[in-house]
Amino acid sequence: MYLRALTEFKSRGVEVISSEELAEAVNVTSAQLRKDLSHLGGHGTRGVGYDVVVLIQALSATLGVDKQWPIVIVGCGNLGMSLAKYAGFTNRGFKISALFDAAPEIIGKVVEISEGQKIFIKDVAGLSTFIRENNIQIAVITTPAAAAQSVCDTLVNAGIYSIMTFAPVTLAVPSGVDVRQIDLASELQILTFHEQTKANEVIAI
Repeated sequence: MYLRALTEFKSRGVEVISSEELAEAVNVTSAQLRKDLSHLGGHGTRGVGYDVVVLIQALSATLGVDKQWPIVIVGCGNLGMSLAKYAGFTNRGFKISALFDAAPEIIGKVVEISEGQKIFIKDVAGLSTFIRENNIQIAVITTPAAAAQSVCDTLVNAGIYSIMTFAPVTLAVPSGVDVRQIDLASELQILTFHEQTKANEVIAI
């Protein structure tokens, strides 16, 4: 969140920012912000603030996004295609290296993923080989739930240890493999829970 806010400030021409301004932008207290940024070392000047470019560089290095990370997306339905075309990946240091799917009717289809960059949808049968030959370290799963575990197993066996999945199923992975599950329906259910709680509080009053 800090990096995103700082990048926005930089795009507006802001060169130096106070802890109060940055804290407000990410909705935390100034004390929390100073505590968080203290882990990066001394990048602020008392009474002046933080150099925006220097802090962006420090945060980028810490997050590992000061270099480009090649990723693959497995599953080329509506969600997979939307992610492939999301410009935010490129802006944050991620490059879509390949798209994979099992459906014969779309394998070989050309997809324009960003400003003139076009790639082919590849057959998932070649997933392991591509990962090994191109030193891919991060993969995104956007397949239906029924196929997610099989795809995950293939990724892990090919040497992938960082996986983001949008499939609504819990994946079984060996120790050392990091999985980030994004379940959109569950996130909405959390919101409906809060709405229901608010409604019950009103009724109680």
